[in-house]
Order: sequence, then structure tokens, then C-alpha cells
Amino acid sequence: MFDIGFTELLLVGLVALLVFGPERLPGAARTAGLWIGRLRRSFNALKSEVEREIGADEIRRQLHNERILELEREMKQSILPTPTSPAATEPKPAEASPAPAATDGKPASPPAAATPAPAVSADGQAPTGTAAPNASSDKTPSP
Repeated sequence: MFDIGFTELLLVGLVALLVFGPERLPGAARTAGLWIGRLRRSFNALKSEVEREIGADEIRRQLHNERILELEREMKQSILPTPTSPAATEPKPAEASPAPAATDGKPASPPAAATPAPAVSADGQAPTGTAAPNASSDKTPSP
């Protein structure tokens, strides 16, 4: 990590021997070892906590993205009609509405029956015996 070779370690040991002396050097080495161990443990704990936070942040981002995608799907479904079966798209026959209630105490008249449209032949003329509706704007009778 720091790229310290054997010669550098030997030089540090020699300087420590000269500074502390032979009596105090073992106690100083033990204390230095304890401090280095504490630093390593705290550094590893900090490193694992940062990795855990990064992982948690990534999980939070994924959950947030999934929520956004789900909201987007819901919006698309609410805006765009969903494909339905062909039977559901066919128009339903008109149901008879209930008769309107009479307000003056008299019974209401039954609703008028729908009259069928006149049949038209292939040439566009009404069959004999029935009058064809006049589609032109002038009101002249046809001969």
C-alpha cells in the first residue's frame, strides 16, 4: 500500500532503537502495534460503512426508479385505452327508457315506436308503391 521495502523498515527500527533505547523499545513497539491495529480496524469499519451506504444508496435509487416506472405505467394506462375484446367494442342495442312520469296526474302516453327506414333498391330508387325521400334541395315532385 505504501510500498515500504525491507531497507526502509530496517532504517526506521534503527532510528527507534537510538531514540527510545533498548529498555523502552519493546513497550513502544507494543504501543505502536496497538495503535496501528486500532487504526486498521477503524479504517476497515469506515470502509465497510461507506460500502454499505453506497449499496443502500444504490438500492434506494433502484427503488425510486421502480416507483417512477410504476407511476409512468399507471399514467400510460390511464391515458391510453387498454385493448379490449371485439365483443366489448361492438355497440350495444339501445335499451328502452322508462316511460316519463305524468306530472298532472294523468297516465303518461307510451313512447312512440320507431318506424323502419324504407328499403332502397340497387338502382337507388324506392320500390314501387312507396315514396322515396327526396334528397335534392328543390321541392319539385318527380314524374
